[in-house]
Amino acid sequence: METVLSGVRPTGNLHLGNYFGAVKNFVKMQADHNCYFFIADYHSLTTHPNPEDLHQNVRQVIAEYLACGLDPEKSTIYVQSDLPETAELYLLLNMLAYKGELEKCTTFKDKVRKQEQNINAGLLTYPVLMASDILIHRATKVPVGKDQEQHLEMTRNYAKRFNHLYKGEILPEPQAFNFTGNLIKIPGLDGTGKMGKSEGPNNAIYLVDEPNVLKKKVMKAKTDSGPTEPNSQKPVEIENLFELMRIMSSQDALVHFENAYNDCTIRYGDFKKQLAEDIEHFVNPLREKIKDLSQDEEYISKVVKLGADKARSSANETLKLVRQAIGIRKFY
Repeated sequence: METVLSGVRPTGNLHLGNYFGAVKNFVKMQADHNCYFFIADYHSLTTHPNPEDLHQNVRQVIAEYLACGLDPEKSTIYVQSDLPETAELYLLLNMLAYKGELEKCTTFKDKVRKQEQNINAGLLTYPVLMASDILIHRATKVPVGKDQEQHLEMTRNYAKRFNHLYKGEILPEPQAFNFTGNLIKIPGLDGTGKMGKSEGPNNAIYLVDEPNVLKKKVMKAKTDSGPTEPNSQKPVEIENLFELMRIMSSQDALVHFENAYNDCTIRYGDFKKQLAEDIEHFVNPLREKIKDLSQDEEYISKVVKLGADKARSSANETLKLVRQAIGIRKFY
């Protein structure tokens, strides 16, 4: 059984794009893989979050992932800062990371442009910490987006360097995890592309959005004045909304509005109202479960403690091998 690892920064709520794009697949993975899911609170420190916000955001992320189906009995769910072994491996791998290659990292250059007043060492060595997250469990597969492919390649480089320098096959070279089947890509509401946190407050529908908020976002979604010729091609913003309806609504509703569009009788107000109702029908049970879990401090604590214990067991095995290879041995 392969070991798979994935992390999420506690910087915002899950939206429909997250759910269909990754989280739903994480839930499926639990049955066939040795899965580690962690909340990357160390990583978030590169932007200096408010301490109260950080703690609450970590709790919220855990509640949302549990509500979506991650099972602490099947997977290891833990908070990054509960695993000091990661920090130690981060220190050791920094000895194998070179300033020049870190400065060439695409994400570092992007961050330098975006936060000129906060170019900290954590930003520079972000790929090393990510490598430590992966290698501390000797994970062989990592689900990554396009923006993280370079970091995964750097992780493989650090594993190679370590194994070459210390003459052993101690750290595996992880590969990208490819989900089977076609991933469902959820379009945003602003007509420009996929749903995402960075595209503006009204582009994404979050799993915690209240019904009135959800409906307001859908009703404000970008449309045009309507088709003027039968069976005309839909503009991108209209096609995006129809794609959402294909995912969220019944076949009858979809056929009804497709026919209305093709014969130029569609009323976008009715279309959006139906779409909002169907999305609310899907989101409601998840939102209520998230609310219940986020208020259950005892259960959240139990999940985090269980995850930390399981994660430390794995991490200690790795660090024992790493220390022995390096020559770090106790005298007492």
